[in-house]
Amino acid sequence: MEQYALDAMERITTRPPEVYETIGVAPLTPVTGAEVSGIDLSEKLSDTQVAELKRAFHLHHVLVFRDQELTGEDHKRVAGHFGELHPVTLPVEGSDPHILEISAGGASRAVAGDGWHSDGTADAEPSLGSMLYITRTPEIGSGGDTLFANMHLAYELLSPPMKAFLDGMTAVHDGLLPWGGVTPPPEYDVPKNEHPVVVRHPETGRPLLFVNGAYTSHLTGLTPNESRAVLDMLFAHIARTPLLTCRVRWTPGTLVFWDNRCLQHHATWDYYPHQRYGQRVAIKGARPLA
Repeated sequence: MEQYALDAMERITTRPPEVYETIGVAPLTPVTGAEVSGIDLSEKLSDTQVAELKRAFHLHHVLVFRDQELTGEDHKRVAGHFGELHPVTLPVEGSDPHILEISAGGASRAVAGDGWHSDGTADAEPSLGSMLYITRTPEIGSGGDTLFANMHLAYELLSPPMKAFLDGMTAVHDGLLPWGGVTPPPEYDVPKNEHPVVVRHPETGRPLLFVNGAYTSHLTGLTPNESRAVLDMLFAHIARTPLLTCRVRWTPGTLVFWDNRCLQHHATWDYYPHQRYGQRVAIKGARPLA
């Protein structure tokens, strides 16, 4: 590993341990993810619990809560501590636009999230984060793990000349790309927006890489061939650097809360034809800023 990368890892991993009064926090890796214990999300959370969850969230970016029994209202209430809810489905009479069902089984020909991405980056204001609550896992007892990649670290591990090249650049994010050539429903207003390639986290101020294979169509100011070459390099960097990632193994009753602003995630579809079911709630975010 190059010295600049080792220096970045040392800065991130040598921070003093955090102390919590109302929750237990066990890191999944030194840089990304933590399991939270000692809290029942179906109950009203105290101000201290919420404050400590926010502190752990900003530090670890992915929080995993096991053995939770939640209603849809519980799910939305917990998410509401972190901001206004972000609609996750098109308006349908009689359904809740803030709860998206995540379901796959023997009849599925594709699953949502099967590839590295951040959610909805073609929007002018992509979501702050999501809470996915899984209540049914594959009958074989494993499969369907979700991988998360840390975009702070993805940026830090780039060489200084590459960072200098990317700083100040912008990229176009196109909501039509994830449809893969399929025409979206007429009521779907397809978003398309230009965002900085390197942005700062709105709460921590840390820089991060903000391009992803699902939505980023091209880098502005470059030729198509130049843009494709740079993006392919960055996408390969994300997909082929295990150091960036943590892996969450789902069990029934698990809720995972991740920061969509500084992470990408990949839902592994390795359980066909078995079934998995859950519900996802998202939280409104803001326009990414350089």
